[in-house]
Amino acid sequence: MDVFLDEADPSSWPGQGLKIGAMDAQTRGDLYWVRKTAASAGMLYTRVAAMIGNVQLAGAGTTPPPEADEAAAGNQLDAEVAAAEREAAKLLRELQSGSGKAAFDKRVHGKS
Repeated sequence: MDVFLDEADPSSWPGQGLKIGAMDAQTRGDLYWVRKTAASAGMLYTRVAAMIGNVQLAGAGTTPPPEADEAAAGNQLDAEVAAAEREAAKLLRELQSGSGKAAFDKRVHGKS
């Protein structure tokens, strides 16, 4: 949690005090990754705290969530990650071909 609190402090982020439009591309990119890292640290903390809570519940004699539910949730997450990887690979192939880049730009940015 200490890492999350340090990384989520906006006063330490790149471009602090500047509006997005006033930042150069490098600063905006750095800001994006710093925010993403902070969010990841928070999510990791939440998941670890949930696991610890489940272990504590099991030790206290209460019934933790069924293992099948945890396995199903893990499988669902794996399926979502695999789908995202397939979509990313598809987009990369489109961008690497000339016609794919034009279609991508038109779809994403409204450009011709």
